[in-house]
Amino acid sequence: MAENLKEFLPYKIVYRQGYGEYEEKKSRFIASVAPVASEQEAMAFIESVKKKYYDARHNCHAFVVGKNRELTRCSDDGEPSGTAGKPILEVLLGAEVTGAAVVVTRYFGGVLLGTGGLVRAYTSAAQAGLGNAGIALMRYGKDMTIGIDYPDLGKVQHLLSSREVEISDSRYTDRVELDIRVPIEAAQETERALIEATSARAQVAIRGCGYYMDKAIDK
Repeated sequence: MAENLKEFLPYKIVYRQGYGEYEEKKSRFIASVAPVASEQEAMAFIESVKKKYYDARHNCHAFVVGKNRELTRCSDDGEPSGTAGKPILEVLLGAEVTGAAVVVTRYFGGVLLGTGGLVRAYTSAAQAGLGNAGIALMRYGKDMTIGIDYPDLGKVQHLLSSREVEISDSRYTDRVELDIRVPIEAAQETERALIEATSARAQVAIRGCGYYMDKAIDK
């Protein structure tokens, strides 16, 4: 498995909506950010924002979809080419997030901002919105069930705690069963440590593999 770990690299997603604002020369820029899993979801979100701000001059957008950010789209929605959609997209790409759509709504303040001013404004608004959204790390891992005798419970709990492995569920019958999820790069070593700590009394069963939301990331 070690030689294939590059296939299972972690990645960042937006998991909670966020909003931000930026104002320049009386023009108001409102950023709306949402998690999306497909182009269809992204377009539905963009349309919902356009309906919400139907009276705005522009609703420019960008979105990124796919674990490796395979799909990217952006629109200037009537602003000069390259001054709105692309800067919004570059905020998403610069933050290395995926599964995210951003719409920046502009209410014109009566003063032309010029190309540089527009790029700055759309970039700043998108950054503000993304900064208030929830970003989390997606990690590939193994779901395991550990079967142990009661005398081994304390040492196994201590071992898991020291490795920052959370117990998602537990069952107490004639033996104890603990459900855990371990990052793929630590799975083999964790299993070895469990066997060693219990003198081979622990039984470890693999229930499945896949990506899971590991934790929120402070931005």
